[in-house]
Amino acid sequence: MPYTVGLYTLGCKVSQYETEAIAEAFEGRGFSVRDFDGVCDVYVINTCTVTAESDRKSRQMIRRAHHRNPHAPVLVTGCYAQRNPDAISRLPGVCAVTGSRDKMCLPDLALECLRQQPAAPLTRVGNLTGGFEPMSISHAPRTRAYVKIQDGCGCRCAYCAIPYARGPVCSKPACQVLEEVNRLCAAGSREIVLTGIETAAYGADLDRFGLTDLLELLERESAAERLRLGSMSPDYLMRTGVIERLAGLNKLAPHLHLSVQSGSDRILRAMRRRYLVTHMRSAMAQLRAQIPGIQFTADVIVGFPGEDEEMFAETAAFLEEARFLQLHVFVYSRRAGTPAADFPDQVPEEVKHERSNRLAAIGQKTRAEVLQEMVTAARPVSVILETKRGSVWHGHSAAYAMVETPAQTGDSQGDMLSVVPVGQRDGILLCRR
Repeated sequence: MPYTVGLYTLGCKVSQYETEAIAEAFEGRGFSVRDFDGVCDVYVINTCTVTAESDRKSRQMIRRAHHRNPHAPVLVTGCYAQRNPDAISRLPGVCAVTGSRDKMCLPDLALECLRQQPAAPLTRVGNLTGGFEPMSISHAPRTRAYVKIQDGCGCRCAYCAIPYARGPVCSKPACQVLEEVNRLCAAGSREIVLTGIETAAYGADLDRFGLTDLLELLERESAAERLRLGSMSPDYLMRTGVIERLAGLNKLAPHLHLSVQSGSDRILRAMRRRYLVTHMRSAMAQLRAQIPGIQFTADVIVGFPGEDEEMFAETAAFLEEARFLQLHVFVYSRRAGTPAADFPDQVPEEVKHERSNRLAAIGQKTRAEVLQEMVTAARPVSVILETKRGSVWHGHSAAYAMVETPAQTGDSQGDMLSVVPVGQRDGILLCRR
């Protein structure tokens, strides 16, 4: 019987993609991938370190794996492992540790641990140079497939530990991206999401070939029916010609997820972001004028050091004005080694969470208003059927609204339909055929 492996992912879409690539690599070495919560021969935890809570959950999942099968080697990889390999190595059951690179060697490390239990955990955590680690997937568990196109970040924002966990920007060669996209489409994926640690930085290490060049290549030569971009910094949209080139793409979904982080210029400067509120406002207005029906979703950090009530009010006002389809609100987490960890005027935890609740309420209110505008317009929207629950299908529209539509005979997961909005409820756009 083949060895079994259970995998668990913490963190972003990039980590989810990497875990899928790791799973395929294990299958290629004869392993059978099983549910992480079952009894497996090997466990792999792909960790995250974006917040203190991410670190805690990473340790929790390592302990859970060891509890499930005390005899199974536990292999730990990812951002938290890159930043804290020694601490992880001391946890019960840990047999091997790799960082943000060398993920594809995990099957070999697992076999080594299974054949001869090492006296001390094997550690493969080195520097973060050497370019893009080759990895790819041939199929996706969803109708929407993620493709990692770049790694690393050069922003050095004051609050973020990820550049120290991921290293400098490195990009997957365009020919490899195209090949992977076409392979996934042949396997049934209808939508491809291009993702990275700093997606807009794609090509910074290549010779005069950036993200818009990649998108235009995929527009011409890929089999993808719909392309979507992962999270990006708003300053990318300020570059000359970017908005016009994005508007000229037919396959690109009319949706962008922006790492807004704050609506206060004073906080954005303290965060060392590379844009101001006026830049975001201008870019969004131009995109709305040139791409009909485009919607925006956003990440926001609340409680950054020095944020007073006036600065918070500026953020709240901008978010109401910008009318995001969805907000992801994060409470600022103090990360050792980042400049902001030593900033004065740290905001009390209870104040952070109270402000987080207020922004979440704004997000819910705005989403309901945006969805109601879609209902009033009654214009058809394109939706890919993703999950069936009882007599209805759920999926995302091209503009990333969650859609619910009645199931009909002959429907299949992955079907792309044109539906008409007729109502909205609890953040879901209700549609008819």
